Amino acid sequence: MTPVPTTPLADALERGPLVLDGGLSNQLAAQGCDLSDALWSARLLADDPGQIEQAHAAYVRAGAQVLITSSYQATFEGFARRGLGRAGAAALLRRSVELARGAAEREAPGKEIRVAASVGPYGAFLADGSEYRGRYGLSVAELERFHRPRIEALVEAGPDVLALETVPDVDEAEALLRAVAGCGVPVWLSYSAEGEYTRAGQPLREAFATAAGNDQVVAVGVNCCTPADAGRAVRLAAEAARKPVVVYPNSGEQWDAAARSWTGRPAFAPGRVTEWYEAGARLIGGCCRVGPAEIASLARALPRP
Repeated sequence: MTPVPTTPLADALERGPLVLDGGLSNQLAAQGCDLSDALWSARLLADDPGQIEQAHAAYVRAGAQVLITSSYQATFEGFARRGLGRAGAAALLRRSVELARGAAEREAPGKEIRVAASVGPYGAFLADGSEYRGRYGLSVAELERFHRPRIEALVEAGPDVLALETVPDVDEAEALLRAVAGCGVPVWLSYSAEGEYTRAGQPLREAFATAAGNDQVVAVGVNCCTPADAGRAVRLAAEAARKPVVVYPNSGEQWDAAARSWTGRPAFAPGRVTEWYEAGARLIGGCCRVGPAEIASLARALPRP
């Protein structure tokens, strides 16, 4: 099947907002997948890729216009722990893009669905909750060397955009922006935040400003924060970076890394999208524990110019 030609993302965002998908892991869990492994959903790239494609398809049916790949926790180092060589790991990274693209083409033929290749933070590889703290003790140069090979593998598969997501601190943001420079694919930069600070405690306004003037960055914002924190972050991002804003908070529940479980009550309200849109958000969806039903409600509530 021939892929549908897509408008450059930066141009599309000038025309109006796009609906992102929701949490991939919670949809996989709903399909009966075991995600207790340190590789999380990335394990299924090798063991059961059909489940990943099925999860993507559920979000297309819900109205998502951008699908985020299952490569968040996929790294050469993580796959090496399972005895997979670099060629095999690179193939799985490329597969993550191909699965999302395939789901879009089969579920919505002729419709413009974009694929965002997920580039998760170094802490995701550690699988110990470090992405909610940052400050790993590595230099910017060391972080750049870690991220560059996986970015190169993802770019080979031809995604529409790279999602530099759940970034906990400015040092890692700088490393990621260095690693993607010159790759030929636009990116969005999305921090993991709490209140008006990155997870590492840096002011979000300063963190967002790192992308100001970088034409490769088509959107800046936050993900995997609480819905209550998202609105403030959107306003700060729009002011500091002068770019379209990306926002996809989690359900509002809290992740217990030690117990590997969620606690608290969900607080994701699709009706908030009007507030986010008016503050500058143009890529809007959900993260952990936000499923197809919530994305369908969000798509219906999203203002259309």
